[in-house]
Amino acid sequence: MIAKLNEKKSYPWIVVGLLWFVALLNYLDRQMLSTMKSAMMDDIPELAKAENFGLLMAIFLWIYALMSPVSGIIADRFNRKRIIIGSLFIWSGVTMAMGYATTFNQIYILRGIMGFSEAFYIPAALSLIADYHQEKTRSFAIAIHTTGIYLGQALGGFGATVSKHFSWHFSFHSVGLLGVLYSVILIFFLQEKKTYIFDPTKKSSIRYEFRQMFKGLGILFGNISFWVLLFYFASPSLPGWAAKNWLPTLFTETLHLDMALAGPIATVTISMSSFFGVLIGGAISDRWVMKHLKGRIYTSAIGLFLTIPALFLFGYCCDTAAIVFGAILFGLGFGIYDTNNMPILCQFVAPRYRATGYGIMNFVGISAGAVITEFLGKAADNGGMRHVFVLLLFVVVSAIVLQLVSLHPKTIDMTEGN
Repeated sequence: MIAKLNEKKSYPWIVVGLLWFVALLNYLDRQMLSTMKSAMMDDIPELAKAENFGLLMAIFLWIYALMSPVSGIIADRFNRKRIIIGSLFIWSGVTMAMGYATTFNQIYILRGIMGFSEAFYIPAALSLIADYHQEKTRSFAIAIHTTGIYLGQALGGFGATVSKHFSWHFSFHSVGLLGVLYSVILIFFLQEKKTYIFDPTKKSSIRYEFRQMFKGLGILFGNISFWVLLFYFASPSLPGWAAKNWLPTLFTETLHLDMALAGPIATVTISMSSFFGVLIGGAISDRWVMKHLKGRIYTSAIGLFLTIPALFLFGYCCDTAAIVFGAILFGLGFGIYDTNNMPILCQFVAPRYRATGYGIMNFVGISAGAVITEFLGKAADNGGMRHVFVLLLFVVVSAIVLQLVSLHPKTIDMTEGN
């Protein structure tokens, strides 16, 4: 039965569906903590200080960032199915363990382990989807997968609501157990697909693997377009991670709402608008790139442009309708941008190095996110968070201009021979 399933023409879309739920868990597990701060403070008093909470967010991001290039290199060299399943199993186990934590240090250590394990998922998953889906369906396939990410963020916003009716321990236990069980299901249904073959005459050894790793890094960093992509990926990560980790807090301060209400409003508004943004961006991009090689780049730029007025509204408005509208605009634009990052990378990097390339992009993007997360933690304690959101719009403008001027793809899908 499973063998026949793999032979179906629809299997590339089945792969997207299987990984969609993993993506949902990937972001649900990490996002829950951001809205359960108030519920956890009674048991872990250190969380009352915004700077300490910022440290919890940042340790995840720093470890995730540092491991992303390593995970990308490993995904390009080894079986991505096993990497995905192992990653899911470990971070789900960590999520369960967080429900038993009794001290800030325990939460801090578990958050770091979560960052380590989750870092292995995205480069492996996106490069696998890119191998199953070629030119005409790549952006939309990644868009569908990305909707799982945004739905996971949205559901994470209900962490405070669930913990209010049950407990924060129950929230971590139930979601973690779900991930552990799903990792077992993937063993039977998910299959690897490499579009390139390593030289069978070369015996694998530590020395050989390191030589191949440095060769791949040399090819990537010798490509000027890849440097542009690194900046283009990192710059929007500043407002992106700021919104993910601190918008619930901004809503409570600006709109004077309880976190149990502000958390769902902030996360669901952005996540659900991003949900539609990635689908819109994926559909437009796949059609536009067939007519113009810069179609994906233009689509991505339009998405980022929509985040500019949103950041302005976050900084200067105190009206509920205006800030919620800003959140919708931000989510829609970021979704359109987000779904096109891997497809644009595929126009400049061959399949053999795509997971490595995306891992490096994740490193610079999430490092930027860690910096802004810590910075906003201190700004929140000093009452200056809103001004930081406004300043971030200038970073977005710089990223848009640079990628429009500098990126000139020669093909829809880079191959070894290009």
